[in-house]
Amino acid sequence: MAEKKGPSVWQGFKSFLMRGNVVDLAVAVVIGAAFTNIVNAVVKGVINPLVGAVGTKNLDSYSSCLQAPCKVAADGTIQSGVPLLWGTVLGAALNFVITAAVVYFLMVLPMAKYLSRLEARRRAREGTHEVIEVTELEVLKQIRDSLVAQRGPGGPGGHGGPSQGLR
Repeated sequence: MAEKKGPSVWQGFKSFLMRGNVVDLAVAVVIGAAFTNIVNAVVKGVINPLVGAVGTKNLDSYSSCLQAPCKVAADGTIQSGVPLLWGTVLGAALNFVITAAVVYFLMVLPMAKYLSRLEARRRAREGTHEVIEVTELEVLKQIRDSLVAQRGPGGPGGHGGPSQGLR
């Protein structure tokens, strides 16, 4: 007896790669990486200087000491104590919020408005089409009713018309 073999590993891998969602994901990652550079440039070149005008440009210098005395070398290594570098965490959180705001206001919000306009146009087109269909249906009903009224109860000549033979 000959046993049927399933698809080979290569065929399975090829079908996995050709699925639409894998290709879409790869495109999204590449576009996301390119877009990250744009967002970082906006944050670094515009937003951070505006924040720096109000406060400090480098939050990394803010820290507290849990176990005194805290001494940190110029290269960033801890010599003694337990420093709590809350400025670094605050800077990262602020950078995240600023980046999210830039993405939302420059990409998500305009895209949502654009898609809602497209949807409204599509609905308007479908609504107009439905009105035409309903109007045509009403006209056809009126024509049918008019023909039935002209034919009368026994039809033309009193023989009941073509529907009499179908009974």
